[in-house]
Amino acid sequence: MTRRPLGLQLGAQVEELLVPDMEPNKLSQAVVDALRELDGDVLGFSVLGVGAGTAKLSLEEHRAVDVDLNAAFARGLKASGKVQHLAFMSAMGADIKAKTTGSGAAGMARYSRVKGEAEAAVRSQGPAVVSIFRPAMIIGSQHTPWLLSAILPLFAPLTPAKFLSIRTTQIAQAMVAAALHPPAQSAIYNYPEMMALIAGR
Repeated sequence: MTRRPLGLQLGAQVEELLVPDMEPNKLSQAVVDALRELDGDVLGFSVLGVGAGTAKLSLEEHRAVDVDLNAAFARGLKASGKVQHLAFMSAMGADIKAKTTGSGAAGMARYSRVKGEAEAAVRSQGPAVVSIFRPAMIIGSQHTPWLLSAILPLFAPLTPAKFLSIRTTQIAQAMVAAALHPPAQSAIYNYPEMMALIAGR
């Protein structure tokens, strides 16, 4: 589900559902409507977020996307009665107790606060089990400066495992692995745990 076409080469296994007016109530209803005709187990995935440019937003503008829309998506999954597990991408350092002052740039306190609020919202309003993925710097993302993507791997030997940069494809692999073998309860996955999922451990 997306606000505008992504330009993907869609195959038989992928259907792009547009929600042009991405407003919380409309998004929740769109999720319920989309799932109404589906049979069997359904799993939820969300990587919804502002991405780059959070430093230019007010706290409320950032919350309107990262918190309110993710909460709406999670509510729709739960209301459908068909989804018990949501794989949700957050960010390293997410902390609902972080300060709301200062810059909203990635890695800063206000950014961490919004991500923490988003995690709390999907867990309280969404399906019974929420797997939260907390990547640090993401390599291969359009929101990550190419220079950082090139330099960060060079520092990997000196970086604590939890803070290692990770590729977009690896995040996707970890989320799919969690979906194929759903956990019994909600959990948080940092870099080491994501790598373990990919390795089948």
